[in-house]
Amino acid sequence: MQTLSSRLTEALEKVRKHLKADQGDIEVIELKDDILYIRLLGSCKQCALVDMTQFGIKEIFKAYLPELKDIVIVEENDG
Repeated sequence: MQTLSSRLTEALEKVRKHLKADQGDIEVIELKDDILYIRLLGSCKQCALVDMTQFGIKEIFKAYLPELKDIVIVEENDG
């Protein structure tokens, strides 16, 4: 059975592959109390399709880490 850390790494690699194709990236801020806090970087921050991107990102993390209670996308000035 894979550890939480290895599944998180796999999910990040999958998400990054898609984001980097559009000059974006993602950063994990914190994983606390089964809530994952992430930040979008690069062109992903102001993309016109940011809502769809965020939905897709959350779905990937939920698939790899079903035990998460929530995935919170932190804005640049938050946190």
